[in-house]
Amino acid sequence: MVTNDILESLSARLDEAQSPLSRLDAYYDGKQPAAFLSQKSKDALDGRLRVLAVNFPRLLVNSVAERLQLTGFRGVGDDTADQNLWRVWENNDLTTQAHLAHVDALTHGRSYVIVWAGQDGKPLVTVESARQVITAHNPATGAVTAAVKRWEDGRQHFAVVYEADKITRYQGKENALNVVEVIPNPLGEVPVVPIVNRSRLLDVYGSSEMTDILDLTDGLNKIMSDALVSSEFFARPRRWVTGLEIVEDQDGNPIDPFSSEAARVWQSENPDTKFGQFDGARLDGYGDLTAVLTQQIGAISGLPPHYLGLNGDQPPSADAIRSAEASLVAKVTGKQRMFGRSWAKVADLIVKVRDGHNDRDFETLWASAETRTPGQLADAALKLNQMGVPLAAVLANPLGYSPAEIEQITTQRRAEALDKAGANLSAFLVDEAV
Repeated sequence: MVTNDILESLSARLDEAQSPLSRLDAYYDGKQPAAFLSQKSKDALDGRLRVLAVNFPRLLVNSVAERLQLTGFRGVGDDTADQNLWRVWENNDLTTQAHLAHVDALTHGRSYVIVWAGQDGKPLVTVESARQVITAHNPATGAVTAAVKRWEDGRQHFAVVYEADKITRYQGKENALNVVEVIPNPLGEVPVVPIVNRSRLLDVYGSSEMTDILDLTDGLNKIMSDALVSSEFFARPRRWVTGLEIVEDQDGNPIDPFSSEAARVWQSENPDTKFGQFDGARLDGYGDLTAVLTQQIGAISGLPPHYLGLNGDQPPSADAIRSAEASLVAKVTGKQRMFGRSWAKVADLIVKVRDGHNDRDFETLWASAETRTPGQLADAALKLNQMGVPLAAVLANPLGYSPAEIEQITTQRRAEALDKAGANLSAFLVDEAV
């Protein structure tokens, strides 16, 4: 067995993170244990309602993540996007993987991206979970100084230690990992980029976007559970009877005269027997308390009322939607600035792996976080075009086309212009036979 201080220290830190990350996963999946549910309620439910989750934590994460649409990169000071870099991006399926990286970063507080060379020598980019990857940082600058990825396949345990000068691969048993390969790192830096959902300056490993609403979600789930218990045992009308003779069995136990299937009609030969019905329990209080908790979740999370079902039967207008979504849009814009620099670093590493060097700083391009109708987008694009804004810029923002789509549109527009002009390009072609 080979010991490594970086592997041991970061593995210990990774082990410590498993429990809180598992808890966050349970809330995101809606499988957290019921909180505040009394033992009497559990007994009354007879195991039929083990978990009841109104999954607002997942709604919050997905509502932010679905508006974080990365559309391309461009060099700082350049007017056009880097098309070759975007091809590498698409070849690694990062259009999909970047969305998953955002979901994990918002859920766990962080996710990771590893950039290296594949077997064909081309850049290989993988998105990693905080359950398997951890980084060490320079306390003075915050730069990543080392990283560890650890996983298992059911039989063997694997680990990779990423450092600025080398990459070391380990394999073996859980507590007996041996070095199987040491690879020099020509990049001169750790090829692991954290995507961190920071809330404070010293929040190196980020914090979950769901944290502030977890307790409120537990309270809401408890109220919904109580409402179902009340609905099962008290909301349905119950009947009473007096003056009815109780018949006992051979052991002296009373026999319920209305327990049999045939006892759908209650009857008694005693003229003093009286029948009646209790009023059903009202559930209005549960609805009122549910609305209060839901409003608190909306106020803290920034989710608009129409996301939380608080608008009732009246659909909101377009202006009302934009006004209600202002807080959510502002939050997403902040995430774009936060995550954008990390993705720009990923772009830098891709170019270094591909070309061996990079002397440009990249800027991450995002689709607009606002909700706009096609008519509004077209009107904004027309006005920008009339002001003299280049077509590529208009297609990127506000229309939100990707660099590949912009290239295709530009090519088609150029071909259409040639067709309209009636240009004959055959005169410019040289007959190879001459």
